[in-house]
Amino acid sequence: MILIADSGSTKTSWCFSVAGKEPELFNTGGVNPFFRTTENIVAEWKESRIAHLPEEVEKIFFYGAGIVNEEKANVIKKALEPFFPNAQKEVHSDLLAAAHATLGKKSGIACILGTGANSCQYNGEEITAHVPPLGFILGDEGSGAVLGRKLVGDFLKNMMPEELVKLFAEKYPIEYAEFLNRVYRQEKPNKFLAGFVPFLKENIEHEYCENLVQSEFDSFIFRNVAQYSGFEKQPICFVGSVAFFFQEQLKNVLLKRNLVLGIILKEPLLKLMEYHKQF
Repeated sequence: MILIADSGSTKTSWCFSVAGKEPELFNTGGVNPFFRTTENIVAEWKESRIAHLPEEVEKIFFYGAGIVNEEKANVIKKALEPFFPNAQKEVHSDLLAAAHATLGKKSGIACILGTGANSCQYNGEEITAHVPPLGFILGDEGSGAVLGRKLVGDFLKNMMPEELVKLFAEKYPIEYAEFLNRVYRQEKPNKFLAGFVPFLKENIEHEYCENLVQSEFDSFIFRNVAQYSGFEKQPICFVGSVAFFFQEQLKNVLLKRNLVLGIILKEPLLKLMEYHKQF
């Protein structure tokens, strides 16, 4: 019996696999150890499907946001202990999840493009180089938060084409002061800004939207991927909703730079199950 988890700050996707049976998929809340304690996580899991899984689970592979060192990994390991005391437990970053899911045992560059952005160079076993993403204020090029920030900024500064201004105002009837309040005074402004990305998808045929998305993807490649040694010849793979829903624009950017595109996944969970069944 194997249990695999892919966790973000708001949602954890689980896959429970027993030999000879269809894997069971379910979700619980996000458990980023930067913001959660072991005790807090245990209390939540006691009220979830986790508490009803058999103790005899043999291996657990937990990948998540915020797992940047052994201290943060131990927050998760200790939370798993009351439910699965005899299981072998491995806790890794969401970036390693992207590498395992897209590259397996092959070397290359693994990237995340969702609400945030991240990337790494991977040798088939471990992450060997990492450019810090820096968040949506200083970095996170190509992410949902940055795409939303640029879109909202253009709307408020009257730099968006007139026909799109009308559509945007109808879809998001938010006052100027409320935009500023949500970005500068409320929690999770990155998620608020990423919430405007569907507008780009709905209007991607418009030159403005196409150019905005491709420009951000080009910045992501230039400021992140191009920092890795030999990036020109390595497969560049992506995980995340932004990469998935704008994959045509992503392909165009890589093609213009003569780069090698690997696979693009919306979510890594099922590929992680394949990886751990093989290796």
